[in-house]
Amino acid sequence: MGRPRAFLEIKRKDPGYRPVDERVADYRNVERTLSQGEVQEQASRCMDCGTPFCHAYGCPVANIIPEFNEYVYRGNWRQALSLLLAANNFPEFTGRICPAPCEAACVAGLSTDPVSIRQVEQAIIEKAFENDYMEDSPPRPRHPERVCVVGSGPAGLAVADTLNRAGYRVTVMDEAKHPGGILRYGIPDFKLEKWVVERRIRLMEGQGVRFETEIRVGEDISYAFLRKRFDAVCLACGARRPRDLDLPGRELKGIHFAMDYLTQQNKRVSGESLGDEEEIHAE
Repeated sequence: MGRPRAFLEIKRKDPGYRPVDERVADYRNVERTLSQGEVQEQASRCMDCGTPFCHAYGCPVANIIPEFNEYVYRGNWRQALSLLLAANNFPEFTGRICPAPCEAACVAGLSTDPVSIRQVEQAIIEKAFENDYMEDSPPRPRHPERVCVVGSGPAGLAVADTLNRAGYRVTVMDEAKHPGGILRYGIPDFKLEKWVVERRIRLMEGQGVRFETEIRVGEDISYAFLRKRFDAVCLACGARRPRDLDLPGRELKGIHFAMDYLTQQNKRVSGESLGDEEEIHAE
């Protein structure tokens, strides 16, 4: 436990948002970040509960939250990173876009404000990238088995990362021009800037994961071909079919599925061509 009375003596601090006059001029992340000292102070508010509801019930990936809070408070960033990566493949994504059910489950919230867990998580992984704590070379030894992951969204990337670290030879295939799936084409930059995704893709490539894009499995190549070429295949294509509504006016001009719009807008912001797609805009 960092400081036994910190949750009573130190108030929760949120990073806040960039000024509006800045935000209207770009598509970048709207949220600010806390300084290293502020993050350590916020981490000290963790009570290291006997039953840590944040870890046991709140966090979908079961992050070991009280322990990494303790390490951050004491400045042991490498140990905090090790604990974080033990449960979470991509904390740089969840540290930005997760709705933080861990904070809703935080016991400190019963008498005061919950610990700023998401900010601590983001700070750990950014500290790791800034200080070259992340391993950027292929693991050794390598197993002879080869695995194909179809789809490069968060599920596909997590499978690829986990198997690659276990020593398997992994190839990720995706129909899009760039890997990332919904991380790249579904989530706007004001929540997740694309350099964050690209940084992770480069790291995975350096660690030995191979990415093959603009390939439609089932059209460009068959599933049978994949089964011959690889020892195992993981299908992580995502839920791509939207739910339509049989309502009056559904056929009117200007009504579109959310993912169609978001995909186009993310392409526009990144400068990627829309090709022959019908443009979706308010003009």
